[in-house]
Amino acid sequence: MRHNKEEKYILDALESGKIKLSSPSKKEIETIKTAADNTFKKDRRITIRLYDHDFMGIQKKAMEMGIPYQTLISGIIHRYIEGDLKIKAG
Repeated sequence: MRHNKEEKYILDALESGKIKLSSPSKKEIETIKTAADNTFKKDRRITIRLYDHDFMGIQKKAMEMGIPYQTLISGIIHRYIEGDLKIKAG
């Protein structure tokens, strides 16, 4: 896995003992669990038609990632809507 400068700095500091991890409080754990539950709560079901080749490609990618293909499709759509995924022009 490749790390950017900041990640490498943090990893090096952790491994050298310059920084230490602390355990989260019960309140922090509950906050994190609630955020995770809300993140994965989906409230809309849709039906789409895909080219067979695209569907097979999505299934293959999802299998390589170890996730259901519906989760991959949902993640791609979410990343696009949030601006994290761009379409190449031309």
